[in-house]
Amino acid sequence: MRAKRNHIPSTVSQIIPVSAIQRATRPRAAAVGAGFITGVMGLLSVASAQAASLQPVPDWGASGVPGYINMFIYVPDKLAPSPPILVVSHYCGGSANGVYGQARSGGIVAAADKYGFIMVFPETTNPATSAKCWDVGSKQSLTHDGGGDTQAVVQMVDYTIATHGANPDRVYATGDSSGAMMTEALLAVYPDVFKAGASFAGVPAGCWSAGWSAGSNWGGTCAGGNDIQTGAQWGDLVRGMYPEYTGHRPRVQLFHGDADAIINYKNFGEGIKEWTNVLGLDTAPTSTTGGLTLGTHQASRQQWKNSCGFVVLDAFTSIGGDHGPSDALFNAGFVIPFLGLDTVGPVDPEIAACPPDGAGTSGMGAAGSGGEGAGTAPPSGSGTGTPNTVDPIGIGGASAMAATGDATGSANDGTMAGVGTPGGTATPGGEASGSPGASMTEGANSGTSAAATSANGSGCTLGGTESTSRASLGAFLLSGLALSAFARRRRTANKG
Repeated sequence: MRAKRNHIPSTVSQIIPVSAIQRATRPRAAAVGAGFITGVMGLLSVASAQAASLQPVPDWGASGVPGYINMFIYVPDKLAPSPPILVVSHYCGGSANGVYGQARSGGIVAAADKYGFIMVFPETTNPATSAKCWDVGSKQSLTHDGGGDTQAVVQMVDYTIATHGANPDRVYATGDSSGAMMTEALLAVYPDVFKAGASFAGVPAGCWSAGWSAGSNWGGTCAGGNDIQTGAQWGDLVRGMYPEYTGHRPRVQLFHGDADAIINYKNFGEGIKEWTNVLGLDTAPTSTTGGLTLGTHQASRQQWKNSCGFVVLDAFTSIGGDHGPSDALFNAGFVIPFLGLDTVGPVDPEIAACPPDGAGTSGMGAAGSGGEGAGTAPPSGSGTGTPNTVDPIGIGGASAMAATGDATGSANDGTMAGVGTPGGTATPGGEASGSPGASMTEGANSGTSAAATSANGSGCTLGGTESTSRASLGAFLLSGLALSAFARRRRTANKG
């Protein structure tokens, strides 16, 4: 919003009579005034010109990784507190600038501006191939800290955390074609870094090694849809990329056109087999939805929920869709909610809704009024309650947690819970109005329910700062212009 200009000259002319000397000095005064106004507008233009843009990062601390990889970054003007990171990887033959344009078209960049997350754009200039595809077929790239392309991207994430104060617990990935393959590889090789990813026309992690050539960086067997394995085989392949890891696995979103002539649609089905196994899900989806529109095509959607009711695998088929699908790349309406990037807070929405084992025994509970703890349940009592309905895309809706007989309380970040006295039983927590991942306030140790506070109501406002500061600057400088004109006219009158 631009600052309104005050109409000052008429007021000043009413105070000081016009004389012959004043008329003679008007051209000079007008020139000075015009210069002052030009300076004001120049300062405002500089403020406007400092809008966020894609920037190269010449020195991001690359060590022991390929030297043909470049880093670019997009840092919004208004960052969220401890901002999340979204890595966006380009297609074969692409560039950071090219995929940045695709992300703008899909609404991802606008979402970064709105929600304040940082975007990292890696770029490969691999001289081994003119196509500039990502290496997701070599042992180096498919081994944790193996020195390949995937480790280079993780070093970019480390740089962003250290330089911009980004949140290491909220890192995500997306990409198309070769970038989609990089996305799935990152989720497999670095599950300790990434919480979720969205892949547009990719292949299962590890598949690209089938028929892969270092000279061309192309995995022909996989691209043709001819690398067919069981879910267990795919799962073992992923687990072998970081054998020591036993922690949380990132959730996955897949998009593929069933008429894709470049990366065969069979890879979509193989990817589902891989990730259902890795995530410990049933082979049959929790829900299937038809009649959707994805770009200019009809689409179907399959979703899998984990044991606590959170969608962790989300798979779209564009019916008749080509590679990409090109008419639906980086659709922010689907990608941003699934990744949880529309939720501001220190904890990933899935982790908040489904705390890992050892973070306190708790169970999903329907929203309700809290009550005081009572009874003789032991401190180690487990969570109870009816599972709360979870939005298909993992956001929205009231959520609450119930804890039974937990002496120390078991409220978790992004949830709410009643906390009982030692040996007591706490009923489900009070009604929650925030989305999963919002900051909640724990109840006292008397068993009373906790009050919910949404992240957007936490006092961290993302809008209005820039326009307010520009208006203040304009008002200050224009006030200075008025006083300057008044002083000049008084000096001229005194000389006469």
